Amino acid sequence: MTHTLGIDIGTFESKGVLVDGTGRIVATATRPHKMLVPRPGWAEHRAEEDWWGDFVHITRALLAESGIDPRDIACVAASAIGPCMLPVDATGAPLMNGVLYGVDTRAAAEIDHLTAAIGADRIMSICGNALTSQSVGPKILWLKNTHPDLYARTAKVLTSTSYITWKLTGAHVIDHYTAANFSPLYDVNALNWTDALAPDILPLDRLPKLMWSTDIAGHVTAAAAAETGLAEGTPVTCGTIDAAAEAVSVGVQRPGEMMMMYGSTIFIIQVTSDPIRDARLWYAPWLWPGMHASMAGLATSGTLTHWFRDQFARDTTFGELAAEAAASPKGAKGLLCLPYFSGERTPIHDPQAKGAFFGLDLTHTRGDMFRAVLEGIAAGTAHVLDTYRALDAFPQRILAVGGGTKNAVWMQATSDIGGAVQILCEKTVGASYGDAFLAATAVGKAMPEEIVEWNPVARTVRQETVAAYARQYPLFKRLYTQTRDIAHELGQP
Repeated sequence: MTHTLGIDIGTFESKGVLVDGTGRIVATATRPHKMLVPRPGWAEHRAEEDWWGDFVHITRALLAESGIDPRDIACVAASAIGPCMLPVDATGAPLMNGVLYGVDTRAAAEIDHLTAAIGADRIMSICGNALTSQSVGPKILWLKNTHPDLYARTAKVLTSTSYITWKLTGAHVIDHYTAANFSPLYDVNALNWTDALAPDILPLDRLPKLMWSTDIAGHVTAAAAAETGLAEGTPVTCGTIDAAAEAVSVGVQRPGEMMMMYGSTIFIIQVTSDPIRDARLWYAPWLWPGMHASMAGLATSGTLTHWFRDQFARDTTFGELAAEAAASPKGAKGLLCLPYFSGERTPIHDPQAKGAFFGLDLTHTRGDMFRAVLEGIAAGTAHVLDTYRALDAFPQRILAVGGGTKNAVWMQATSDIGGAVQILCEKTVGASYGDAFLAATAVGKAMPEEIVEWNPVARTVRQETVAAYARQYPLFKRLYTQTRDIAHELGQP
């Protein structure tokens, strides 16, 4: 058994890789799917079709492309978007679409209720996180409050990775890193589920078993083998959230190292030696015992670029749009974009924030507007980096990953506005590559530090002196604070 299999289920696309023992990728496969937005503030996937369907399709494609014997696969690891909320019945069948991570803001009322009932300070002391749209606990309470019939039939509440692992092995498991997002149901001090803060949300026996990400959750069942083409009995790890696997893929492993993921959202993970607990950020145990992670994320990033293309440049490629943005001067001729098209997550945690273009005049072109979109996302990222600076926790090393790293304007604007050097590694496959490494680690075929040998540095993006950003970035933050009340009022029914 010489190979490992890694598959990641993303917001708009799933990817998989088959990797040999030296880190060489021998086969790759992808499959697109859609994010469902049935109403404003909601974001969903179909668990059986999008999560498991993609996993099956990609696994069979990898086996076909590589031609290897499935018995040569030593271990399988999956990651997926998260944290998600998926109730399943006693047979494991989904009772509804999977409710996605922090981009889904349907539980705002439950967040306010729980925070008031428990107390923000107590939540922070036990859970390490404030309750936000990223928290799964309020979404379970939303299910109980709005769909009591489905809640009554709920045997387990899973996340996306948990569902895939169950389909593969029959085991209901979740890693500690993901579980920390189930506030107020997870105690970060005890590393265990808790009902001390909110006993009425869900009986704890309806939550998955807690494990570390590289623990073996079980083995491929006969039924899963028949669907996927994998060999029955192949070990399967517990798995984790996609962003954590993506951080692993570029070698983030030591305290002070940060992964910046340019995907459907910007997601940031910094590994730390001690917990960083601040209401503006998120906290979780890292993938291995004794290490910690401080996280941040924007609500719309790649999703905003997709929206812009679909609305204003449907017959144009992203490469052509990027060229138009590059032709626009830095600062987009005085045009500002607030990228809060799905509210915003860190550091402002405002689900009612609204997107905006400010400063438009008749000289602005589509390229100026697209550049403003990219610079607006970069400014939102800089706001997060400023938060780390204020906590005296600015990273020593930032490794960038994700599809957005192909956009030079976006990358450079992030370095310029955020005052940060970014490093790009040779392989930019993403989370699925990190999954393959985690699978190898789980069966003793690799150690965490070896990922650097698997994925060496390719290039570096350095900060340039840009007067336009020195003027516009403070205006960006002022524009949000001075229009916040108007945005909230616009959001009222």
